[in-house]
Amino acid sequence: MKNQETLSSGKLRMIIFLSVMACILAIPLVAMQFTNEVNWTLSDFVTAGILLLSTCLTIELVIRNLKTGKLRTITLVVILLALFLIWAELAVGIFGTPFAGS
Repeated sequence: MKNQETLSSGKLRMIIFLSVMACILAIPLVAMQFTNEVNWTLSDFVTAGILLLSTCLTIELVIRNLKTGKLRTITLVVILLALFLIWAELAVGIFGTPFAGS
């Protein structure tokens, strides 16, 4: 049996997305074991998990509905840019909004 027959491309993509998400969330967890510079609480992990999961689901939605082309590429870049900007705002408050607690 081929791997393509057992897993559809959408399921395989979601497995990859969730694995990458778990690896990203594991970085601060491991760092907390070795240094006091990283101090995440449960709410930090939940917030990051929600942010990453919603990004992964949005990317999957775009990939399934927009098959090819410039619009798909631009949409994916905008989604990733939004992720990075929100993450940076939550981390260090680069824009100084109340969203980051500034």
